[in-house]
Amino acid sequence: MPHAPQQADVATAELDTALRGGPFHVALRAAIAARGLPLQRVQHHLTRYGVKVGVTSLSYWQQGARRPQRPESLRAVRALEEILRLPDESLIRLLADADEHSAAGRPAVRSYRSLVQASDVLRGLLAELDCPPGGGLHVLGHHERVLIGARRELAGRESQHIVRAHRDGVDRFVAVHHGDPGCAPERMTVHALENCRTGRIRRHHATGVLVAELLFDTRLRAGDTFLFQHGVEDGTAGTTREYVREFASAGGQYALQVRFDAGTLPVRCHRFTQASAAAPRSGRRELPVSERHRSVHLVEPRVRSGTVGVGWDWE
Repeated sequence: MPHAPQQADVATAELDTALRGGPFHVALRAAIAARGLPLQRVQHHLTRYGVKVGVTSLSYWQQGARRPQRPESLRAVRALEEILRLPDESLIRLLADADEHSAAGRPAVRSYRSLVQASDVLRGLLAELDCPPGGGLHVLGHHERVLIGARRELAGRESQHIVRAHRDGVDRFVAVHHGDPGCAPERMTVHALENCRTGRIRRHHATGVLVAELLFDTRLRAGDTFLFQHGVEDGTAGTTREYVREFASAGGQYALQVRFDAGTLPVRCHRFTQASAAAPRSGRRELPVSERHRSVHLVEPRVRSGTVGVGWDWE
């Protein structure tokens, strides 16, 4: 039987190879084996980082049966890099590479890596505004109108929200706008259109994220409903090929209308859903483009956590 030092050398060599070439689950399994940690100990270490992940999920991850997808899971991956003494971004990079490889041949969209970065940035911006998750509001309905301009760019959008307070004293909502790659958040403008006024606005150029505080002129009590509307002028990026809306949790109705400039109608449109940035897209269905109304739309009677969106082909 090989001596323990020889076994350790083999495990280290396997880990080095897996970190260079992946895939993610092989690298994770090799890292856990190289450190000699049972999954229960890995889970215990994660709780010390404030991250809750079950032993079953860890087992699925290292078997390749599932991939980390939700923001909490991605935070766990970053913590695992420290717990297992791995180089920064080594596991995250393998997730990103796998996502970009599976996206070959699809229209250019934000990469998995950029979405992970944007998620981290968004948490920081919300913390600056002292905004807890949900903000004390449950969204009953969200109706969104998106305008695609003459240059085939995301020109802007308007959103109408119907919300219900689930605690006393709620007097604001924090809206999030994620521009297309190459956008300039510092040139975007936020408009309070109905039953609200703009408060603090935070922007992050590298990720294209903008968050805006929308202030109500009343303090809601638990159970109160409220309706308000706001808009964002964008138009700062290049050609856009899709519009997506992410939902952190299940909620009320969502309706999306995409309207195109008269001179720039796409040749095809479709709707899609995605459980997370790391998951494959599904639920694809063609949407007819109305030449008269120059628009397409979708309605989700009750949204689920994940992403829903509309994509299109220009030619």
